[in-house]
Amino acid sequence: MSEIEATYVVVGGGIAGVTCVETLAILHPEETLAIITASSLVKNVSNVSFYAKTIVKFDVNETEASSLMKVHPNLKIIYDSLKHVDTENQIAYTHAGDKIRYKTMCLCTGGIPRLIRDSHKSNRILGIRDTESVIEFQQKLKTGRKMVIVGNGGIASEIVHATSGIQKVWVIRDDYISATFIDPGAAEFFQNTFKNKEVQPDQKTVLRRHVFSEEDHVVSLNKDLKSAALGPDWYRKLEGNKNDRGVQELEIIYKVEIGSVEETSDKEYPLQVLLTNGRTIECDFVISATGVEPAVNFTWDKAPTQGPDGGLNVNEFQETSINNVYAAGDVAHAAWEHAPHWFQLRLWTQARQMAGMAAKAMHGKITNEAVLQDFCFELFSHCTTLFGYQVILLGKYNAQGLGKEYEILLRMTPNKEYIKLVLQDGKLQGAILIGETDLEEMCENLILDQLDLTPLADQILDPDIDIDDYFD
Repeated sequence: MSEIEATYVVVGGGIAGVTCVETLAILHPEETLAIITASSLVKNVSNVSFYAKTIVKFDVNETEASSLMKVHPNLKIIYDSLKHVDTENQIAYTHAGDKIRYKTMCLCTGGIPRLIRDSHKSNRILGIRDTESVIEFQQKLKTGRKMVIVGNGGIASEIVHATSGIQKVWVIRDDYISATFIDPGAAEFFQNTFKNKEVQPDQKTVLRRHVFSEEDHVVSLNKDLKSAALGPDWYRKLEGNKNDRGVQELEIIYKVEIGSVEETSDKEYPLQVLLTNGRTIECDFVISATGVEPAVNFTWDKAPTQGPDGGLNVNEFQETSINNVYAAGDVAHAAWEHAPHWFQLRLWTQARQMAGMAAKAMHGKITNEAVLQDFCFELFSHCTTLFGYQVILLGKYNAQGLGKEYEILLRMTPNKEYIKLVLQDGKLQGAILIGETDLEEMCENLILDQLDLTPLADQILDPDIDIDDYFD
């Protein structure tokens, strides 16, 4: 047990926690800084590319926490997890009994997988969230013949795309795939690529970043506490995991949920999955990828206010209702009044943005400097990869909150691109750009500027017209 004092304390070794540490190291390098991480492996961001003012693509590296000493030589790393926060005296206690006195603290504890019911009954039900769970998944892929995937977000979609040599049954409660990110039209575009696998977009096979492997040494300080969440491209390690006897086969079952999962000893497969439509599926294991819930797994002397999803309410400066306590990433609930084209969606992109904002606000609090909210909160943007295609989401890309008074402009080239623009009163409100469209900067500007596009509505997606010329 030890006692530490630090001006800044960050809890969590995920993208949010490490971004906060790195930003504070730049803003206030002479001040003391400490990070509490439950794993020796942390996530950091590299190869940041700006497609436009708010559209950012980046790689996520998994690295030893000690590497953070390079950005802040006086950084104190506490390999433990947060147990209790004494907000009155500004002391954080760890499970090992360490006391860390702070002036400001940022909670970046992330989220924990929202597992399906009956997950406690079997070790054949896996929640994909962190490095350890993916390594376990890799092992099961090598010998498995059939798996059931539950969920319809990014992780479920990536598993379906990246795995081969095994039968897959994808169980979703929506009436189309990848509903977290895309619309039914884009879902059909992707499903057509399943049927035409020989006509695939160029795949990036060379990775310039470290992606964990089975040989990597992972130290989890407490077996009940997992390491940080996965970053983009985590699924690349699944692509080579095949077994010789497996058959590539995908079945998608729509508008249904899991009723129960039971282990059985007298069947060909060890698990029986009962669906809410009455159908039973036998399989080797189940992947539960049904999202996350905020990881508020510590106690307080005075609890801050929480949002409807259990996340810690934060204002536009990422500060909770407790003085000098900030939160960023999956554990935070964005409780401020949002800009017209921004909303919260628990993504790596937003974890990085919120953590950078928290670091600036913490620095401003210590130095008594005024801080303005970052421009990235003016427009929702997310750049990712789904089924081998680049996907950029902007603004109210699925007409979120627009009611029925909107129109859609659409252009689709099979196996190449899918472009959807959402307009209301002639003004662009959101966009889905799949493939190499080169329209992201134009769309960003049109959403932010709210220009009336009524005179151009018939031409804006004409492939024979360079629409950028209109706005130069």
